[in-house]
Amino acid sequence: VIRTTIEAMAAVFGGTQSLHTNALDEAVALPTEFSARIARNTQIILQEETGIPQVADPWGGSYMMESLTQQIADRAWELIEEIEEKGGMASAIEHGIPKMRIEESAAKKQARIDRGEDVIVGVNKYQLDHEDDLDILEVDNVAVRESQIKRLESIRTNRDSDAVKAALTALTEAAKTGEGNLLELSVNAARLRATVGEISDALEEIYGRFQAESRTISGVYGASYEGDEDWQAIQSDIEAFEKAQGRRPRMLVCKMGQDGHDRGAKIIATSFADAGFDI
Repeated sequence: VIRTTIEAMAAVFGGTQSLHTNALDEAVALPTEFSARIARNTQIILQEETGIPQVADPWGGSYMMESLTQQIADRAWELIEEIEEKGGMASAIEHGIPKMRIEESAAKKQARIDRGEDVIVGVNKYQLDHEDDLDILEVDNVAVRESQIKRLESIRTNRDSDAVKAALTALTEAAKTGEGNLLELSVNAARLRATVGEISDALEEIYGRFQAESRTISGVYGASYEGDEDWQAIQSDIEAFEKAQGRRPRMLVCKMGQDGHDRGAKIIATSFADAGFDI
């Protein structure tokens, strides 16, 4: 709650055009009504009580803020130029460049946290001996799935199937010929109650489906521990294991979650791979 308040206030100071405040329990589950209300009220308090939005640029003229802004702009421009050299964003995505940059940054950040260089209050400093249980929102995934299937069946039963088929065919044809507005045709299909999956399938017939390359970065995490005695001790133990067993120790990293974020698992894999494990 405290961090989100500070982050939201910083965003307002910066003149953000869109603001989202995370609920306190989103790291472990979907937000409860209680936590969602706190997150929403954080924005309302900033809007109604602080007076910050009454000034267009509260930090105007501040050397610190202007300097930091320039640093961000300069670094962003370097990344933009790198992407342009690769042929643009679509080409960069195909080569996995943005994904690798994000994972590299995340690994460096996690290494700084693990070493205590970056303080996360309650995580790597000022921990409690005992954490109270947190009431979280429990979702019956089976019931939700069954409900969605029934809803989908109802839509397909009551819609004009011929009109939907014609709209999807038009979408596939536009993708094939390059003539027509794909967004407009997708909206038309959706208005006829075509599903997102059906619209995607209509485009996939021509474009195929993008398959991301899963690559694990190496050396980034370990570089932060260069010269660290404990880190060197771990590597020595791994070398001894390899000599005794004829192979390096192995570790299986599995990710479980409700979303597509896999950086946590990647960082774990990166740290153990840098130490000498087979992942």
